[in-house]
Amino acid sequence: MNEGIKDKEVRLIDEDGSMIGIVPLEEAQRLAEAKDLDLVVIASNATPTVCKITDYSKNEFERSKREKEAKKKQKQVSLKEVRLSATIEEHDFEFKMKNACKFLQSGSKVKVSIRFKGREMRYTTIGQEVLDKFAQAVKEVGTVEKQPKLEGRSMTMILVPVPATK
Repeated sequence: MNEGIKDKEVRLIDEDGSMIGIVPLEEAQRLAEAKDLDLVVIASNATPTVCKITDYSKNEFERSKREKEAKKKQKQVSLKEVRLSATIEEHDFEFKMKNACKFLQSGSKVKVSIRFKGREMRYTTIGQEVLDKFAQAVKEVGTVEKQPKLEGRSMTMILVPVPATK
């Protein structure tokens, strides 16, 4: 910006966005000083370099404000985990299901996992049935994103919230 520009000629844009044209750098700087504004490079890789007469600090403030707004509108998706066992009792299953429903309603993804211990590894089909039953129990608030898969000694499934219909 201003004296940091090294080109001999620049394509100049006025503060209101109108094109002035290709002018020598000295004249562009003189025009910017006359209006008590800054000469800022917009496109340095263009031939000739494109510069705009603008208030640099105001531009930076507005740019940072837009970035903050964009950051606010982003939605952070967190991953919550619910652990079950292959031999889970009905009450425990319902308790875990209620927790998973709460997580899904708040907009979080839920990772449901079963860890197999010792000889339980021979009966992974029981774990598969438990996860399928869990997916059926929470189908009003969540859908299966990743089907149950055995990885080492644990079987995992990922649920995502059902999109809200308006």
